[in-house]
Amino acid sequence: MDKLIANRYLLISNIGQGGMADVYKAIDTILNREVAVKVLRGELSHDPMTLLRFQREASAASKLSHPNVVDVYDVGESDGRHYIVMEYVRGRTLKQLIAQRGALNLDEAIDIMMQLTSAISLAHEKHIIHRDIKPQNILVKDDGTVKITDFGIAIAHDSIQLTQNHTVMGSAHYLAPETTKGEAPTSAVDIYALGIVFYELLSGKVPFNGTNPTEIAVKHLREKMPYIRDFNPTIPQSVENVILKATAKRVDQRYQSVDEMIDDLAHCRLAEYANVDRLELDDDPVFAVKVQDGHLHVETNQPKKKHRTVIAAAIASLAAVIILLSAVLTASGVISMDHLLGTPIPQVVDLSVQDAIELLNEEGIEEERIIIEEVLSDDVEKGNVVVVDPQPQQRLRSGENVTLQVSRGGHYVVENYVGMSVSQLRQLFEENGINIEIIQKEEARWDVSKGTILSQSLAVGDKIDPQGDNEIEVVVASSPTFVIPSDIIGMKLQDAKDLLSSYGAAVVTSRVSEDILNEEEKIGSGLVVRCDPGPQTTYTQEGTDSYIVLYYY
Repeated sequence: MDKLIANRYLLISNIGQGGMADVYKAIDTILNREVAVKVLRGELSHDPMTLLRFQREASAASKLSHPNVVDVYDVGESDGRHYIVMEYVRGRTLKQLIAQRGALNLDEAIDIMMQLTSAISLAHEKHIIHRDIKPQNILVKDDGTVKITDFGIAIAHDSIQLTQNHTVMGSAHYLAPETTKGEAPTSAVDIYALGIVFYELLSGKVPFNGTNPTEIAVKHLREKMPYIRDFNPTIPQSVENVILKATAKRVDQRYQSVDEMIDDLAHCRLAEYANVDRLELDDDPVFAVKVQDGHLHVETNQPKKKHRTVIAAAIASLAAVIILLSAVLTASGVISMDHLLGTPIPQVVDLSVQDAIELLNEEGIEEERIIIEEVLSDDVEKGNVVVVDPQPQQRLRSGENVTLQVSRGGHYVVENYVGMSVSQLRQLFEENGINIEIIQKEEARWDVSKGTILSQSLAVGDKIDPQGDNEIEVVVASSPTFVIPSDIIGMKLQDAKDLLSSYGAAVVTSRVSEDILNEEEKIGSGLVVRCDPGPQTTYTQEGTDSYIVLYYY
């Protein structure tokens, strides 16, 4: 690819790839500033739908002037290549931040949410629906400012289509249930996605996962939103309620505007709201989901009106049979009601794994049906249960297993190692049981002791898995070694000092009386007449304990 676009934007390096375009770090040669240039791939330039989406992104973002939206500077076509020139954000995606640090603390998560909701509020005011809010489309600057990007499917009104393999297009982890059902998107889909992002910020993971997008979409339809307080009981109930209301499966029970959500975010940390009751939602249960005609079709428990009486009678009759059968079998000691409906999962979160197993055994769940998984947790004591699946009060049916995620300890929080030696750093990691490779690079410095760490690749506050494959790159001070130039004698004093300093040497100047100089040394005032150590000497700068003396008169 030609590295110059529109005779103005010089492409430096590829910094991202998407489904339809590549993103480059570039220099605007006219304004002499760093920019990001998104270039539509050549083979897609002739696809009308792809081109429309590309143009829509530029149009939508350009309408929004907000500190939390990536600015669009320019859009055009050059030599058949369509491009968008945007603000270059120095930092990382929110997804990368979560992957590196895990669950964020409450204040940081709310701060990020306040920024995101503020930006989306303006978008909705401009009648723009983003439709693809997710951490991958949110950039985090080094100062903590977040920027929303990728408005490629904004303002779209087409239903969610399925591929020939029956997988949902789009970002299934953040997809609102009504969109999955093929309903036209409204601002409520952005509110739902914001709720999912909030959950992910506080837990370090998405609430629903699966082996393919369709499976995930179905979970958004059928399964209750996990309670964030089951993950971290210290989170106030008022905060959990914000997530529950934003992710309500019924649109009428969701926040009716982003501004409503902003108001609750602004007040959820206040003490008077901390002990409110858990928000209870009346979601419509989904009985069946099937793929037909390229859409997900949903069957709920809402009966058809003309068959209401018949269905009600049938249900009543079935219930009577179940009650009679269970009574007979229970009385005879053959089976209990729990075996018909499933065994309820007790509350075992925060219990030791042994206590949790014993409690499950008491409920009739055999040990061979209990799966133990170790996970990192910053909030739950090592050896205690972090999450149970199925969740407490859900029922475990015959043949199913229960999974206990047990804490193997928290993340290791990276500290500031500047000023330490590599040996001290290695000892620190060993004492804390951290599996990490230390990669060293040297920088010649005279102003600090040899072997002192000058900088580190991992930022202070980053979280790492102590047992993971970690590495840290440190720059350590080394002692500069060079040969003192033979022509140092006779140089102007300042020139000689600058030259030796550029080699990494500490330089001291000393004025001497002309009377003590021999005739050969009397070469002119302000010039170097002597050097200690002398010219042609191999010199090593040993920290601040050594220096070169330049004499002049």
